[in-house]
Amino acid sequence: MARLLTPRFALLTAADLGYFTAMGIAVYALPLYVTGPLHSSKAAAGLAFGAFAISALLLRPFAGRLTDRVGRRPLLLGGTALAATSLALTALATDLPTIIALRLLLGVGEAAFFVAAFAALVDVAPPDRLGEALSLNSLSLYLGLAAGPPLGEVLAQQSFPLAWLTAAALCLASAATVLFLGETSTPAPAARTALIHRPAIPPSIGLCAALVAAGGFMAFSALRAQQSGFENTSLPLFLYGATVVTFRAVFAKVPDRVPPLKLGAIALAIIATGMVLTATPNTLVLGSIVIGAGVTFSTPAFFAAIFATAEPHQRGAASGTASAFIDVGLGGGPILLGLVANAEDIPMALATGGALAAAGCLWTLRLSRAH
Repeated sequence: MARLLTPRFALLTAADLGYFTAMGIAVYALPLYVTGPLHSSKAAAGLAFGAFAISALLLRPFAGRLTDRVGRRPLLLGGTALAATSLALTALATDLPTIIALRLLLGVGEAAFFVAAFAALVDVAPPDRLGEALSLNSLSLYLGLAAGPPLGEVLAQQSFPLAWLTAAALCLASAATVLFLGETSTPAPAARTALIHRPAIPPSIGLCAALVAAGGFMAFSALRAQQSGFENTSLPLFLYGATVVTFRAVFAKVPDRVPPLKLGAIALAIIATGMVLTATPNTLVLGSIVIGAGVTFSTPAFFAAIFATAEPHQRGAASGTASAFIDVGLGGGPILLGLVANAEDIPMALATGGALAAAGCLWTLRLSRAH
């Protein structure tokens, strides 16, 4: 069996950890900053949270084609630099329009970093251990989401600017790690690079459904905890991230042993159940853990299905196409559920996210049977 845990794999995972810990700080701090010091509504919090998806969604496909043409490393470096700039300037922002503009800038960095990071991961992972590689590498994402919110809570209690500047510093540390990574691909001729990888679209729709629910949960879990009388309002996010980290480590080999679309459908059913639990009185903690269990398998399953459709010179395009759907989910989910929360209440918004995950489960089952 080919070796997975190489120095390049370790460096890429470390760079991801720095970047996503910074994002974890922002996940916690942003809704409270918008509804607190800026005195804006819950709908404004959802809008600010998801605004990065507008620029990221537009630029993901171009980032995918660019990473196939010039390599992964330039986009990894540029993405972390732009993210650091956006987060550092947020420390100076005093109104909602400025916050939204900076989130749009963050979306540009997110498009570059995320697309290049996934393409680089497929470059360095053995083909027969791709599911395991996705599971282990994504621990960095969920360790960041698990550690970032409590860290953000501690920092924000001191001051919100301190939280934003610490997040920016973590992005710069990620950029420094990328310098040692080197290039993982051979740039492809321009004529062979595509903007959209069409075979990746159907499984990406299933991934999007999972992330609409997860994105809504991340955006409103702190407010839901506050509403439920939690003293530690970052607890649901911590439990969610800790569950994903633990399950990804324990069950890392599962995505290579179960057909990816079948595993994706199961994951969506679990996420739908967890979202309903978070909307139900007294089961927020349990729901957070159940959502984490579903998300454990959703991303490795769907990305394995997506990259199975791509040749090496198409990996950037496949990553760009899939991650555009991630933006729709993580960005559009908070915006959509924020509108529901503003019109009804937060539990209704979370239940709506569960219904969308259930619809995604049915879509993925249909794809699995067709495949």
